[in-house]
Amino acid sequence: MIKKILGIFLLVITFWGCGKESEMIPNVFVEYNITVQEFKIKQKNNVLLVDNQGVKGLMIVAIAGGYRAFDRASSVNPQNGGCAVVPDSTGITATDPCTGAKFLLLDGTPQKAPAVRNLKSYTTSLRGGLTINVSN
Repeated sequence: MIKKILGIFLLVITFWGCGKESEMIPNVFVEYNITVQEFKIKQKNNVLLVDNQGVKGLMIVAIAGGYRAFDRASSVNPQNGGCAVVPDSTGITATDPCTGAKFLLLDGTPQKAPAVRNLKSYTTSLRGGLTINVSN
């Protein structure tokens, strides 16, 4: 009897855990390049918004001589379509306009509820000191 109860319990836990994937931002192919010069011209407060890349677009952030890139898809309720986060005027945080959640643009960490998960980040590299490459 105990084995049956334990088996049912493990089965329920397994199926319950599988549902958590819907709370994640989907993986999509990203390969984007921009020159450092073009970034400097187009950026605002050290943040460049790029449409038609990632799930909801990209935010490329200049940080201490380097670059970080995040998907604009909010990690709050992504299964419901989520909202595209918007960088704040400081260029230090970004806000989900649908929920008010805030994220730190240094590393994508949540700064204000209801956010509990980081923004999806992408790999950045500087090629030849002239081109910023964003990929996954």
